Amino acid sequence: MTGKKEINPFLKQVLELGPPLAFFFIYLRLRDDSFLIGGTEYSGFIVATIIFVPLMLAAMGILWFLTGKLSRMQIFTAFMVIFFGGLTAWFNDERFFKMKTTLVYGFFSLIMGIGLLQGKSYLAYVLDEVLPMRDEGWMILTRRLCACFAVLAVANEVVWRTLSTDLWVKIETFGFPIALMVFLMLQISMLQSYMEEPDRPQKK
Repeated sequence: MTGKKEINPFLKQVLELGPPLAFFFIYLRLRDDSFLIGGTEYSGFIVATIIFVPLMLAAMGILWFLTGKLSRMQIFTAFMVIFFGGLTAWFNDERFFKMKTTLVYGFFSLIMGIGLLQGKSYLAYVLDEVLPMRDEGWMILTRRLCACFAVLAVANEVVWRTLSTDLWVKIETFGFPIALMVFLMLQISMLQSYMEEPDRPQKK
């Protein structure tokens, strides 16, 4: 594909996972502090959010520069982070940033659900190049991942509304991503019979 370049996988992981980890450690450092900016007092969580937004944009900018491409999911997630990070800072209300996770997971579930109602797997459009699989496999994976994102969206609502900010930050940074990664690994393992050799033409 023209314009797309390969980079070191470790560097790619650093650029993708670095900003959330940076937010986590910045929050731990600032969580007990308050800051007076422009006559308004901001909590450590708000300041950590404000710092996180440019860090994520910088990482994505470097990733785009090195690879020549960003996925639709990355672009959408970046937009949501900027939008809700901005609302968090503007209204000085941490709830906006916490709700962002619910809306991101909910949007992914909704889009996949719309595709399923049309008899399509939008997930295949995004990942078919890196995960060659028959149409039946994509439909199964899409149904399961649609349900998984819906569960994560509900779980985030429960967590941020009922638990402390400390616990939400830890679950947001580690719990949800690890749960999603384990779920995907299990599904790929279970769907091996639907996998195709990338160099072989698909059978009709």
